[in-house]
Amino acid sequence: MSVEGKAKEAAGYVKEELYEHGKPPESQKKAQEGRDLRNEGRVEDGKPPKTTKPGTSH
Repeated sequence: MSVEGKAKEAAGYVKEELYEHGKPPESQKKAQEGRDLRNEGRVEDGKPPKTTKPGTSH
């Protein structure tokens, strides 16, 4: 597990959580950017990307 991968996953998680419940399109776009960054970090660490809907606890 790389430090860079863990950092990307953590940063993506924070960005996703900050903007996930916003109504404006800009918030939804930033939440998606967070998900993408999170998944990029997961892939770098050899984990599968999260593909479930946010907030489903899967």
